[in-house]
Amino acid sequence: MGQPQFVHLHVHTDYSLLDGACETTELLDEASRQKMPAVAITDHGNLFAAANFFYEASKRDVKPIYTAVNAAAARAALDELTEIWGGRYGAIIRLWENAWEEFIPFLDYDLEIRTVICSTNAIESLNARYRRAIKARGHFPTELAALKCLYLVTRSLDPTGTGRTRWAIRWKPALNAFAITFGDRFPAAETY
Repeated sequence: MGQPQFVHLHVHTDYSLLDGACETTELLDEASRQKMPAVAITDHGNLFAAANFFYEASKRDVKPIYTAVNAAAARAALDELTEIWGGRYGAIIRLWENAWEEFIPFLDYDLEIRTVICSTNAIESLNARYRRAIKARGHFPTELAALKCLYLVTRSLDPTGTGRTRWAIRWKPALNAFAITFGDRFPAAETY
C-alpha cells in the first residue's frame, strides 16, 4: 500500500479579510514540494485568491512549453499540460494545438531572446508612461516636440543614471543573443 496523500482543506491566503496566512505563490510552492494533489482555499469574506491561485498554477504548467529547448520537448510539455488541464479547460489546449505550427519557429531563437519576447512588462510600463505623458500634454505643435516629450519621459525613468548598471547586467545576455542572431540588422552589433 502506497504512502497516503495529504490534502490541506483549510488554508487562508493573504486575500482573507480576517486572517491571511500565506501568499498564493508560497502556497503553490509548498504544495508542490510536499507533492499534494490538491489544496482548498477557505478565505473569509471573498474568493479573490481563487483567480490568482488558478493563474499561478496554470502559468507554472504552461511555462515549460515556451521555455523548452526544442520542438520535441515543447510537445512533451504540451502533452503534460493536456493531461493536467485538458479535461477542465479544453479551450486552452485547442488554442495551443491550433497555433502549434506558428509557435514552432519561436523555439529556434536563443532562450535569452525568447525571454525578451515573453516578458513584455518593461515594454508595457514604458508604453504606459508614454501614453500618460501624451495624454497630459494633449497636443504637440510639431513632430519634433512630440519626440522631445517622449525622450524626456524615457530619460526620467532613470534620472540619476544609477540603474544603468542593473540594466546592463539584466539585459547583457539578451543583447548578446540579439547581436549574434541579428548582427546584420542590429545597430552597432560589433560594440556589444
